[in-house]
Amino acid sequence: MGTEWMADGKCRDYPAEMFFPGDGVGVIKAQKICATCPVKDQCLSYALENHVDHGVWGGTSERERRRLQRARRRGLTVPRG
Repeated sequence: MGTEWMADGKCRDYPAEMFFPGDGVGVIKAQKICATCPVKDQCLSYALENHVDHGVWGGTSERERRRLQRARRRGLTVPRG
């Protein structure tokens, strides 16, 4: 997967630190920005395919992506809230 989609991410309008929060409140703020991002799905796919461990990607926290990765390994589909 290429990274051309990154140019259209809403995150480009915010400081990068906002997407690498140190607490749950920061995660929620970043997820609100991601919620209306036009490349949210590509972003999440990129993070999962590249095993990105840190930050909010595609509207998911680190913990949520770990859960999605485990489900993928088991061949399950996990609904995203």
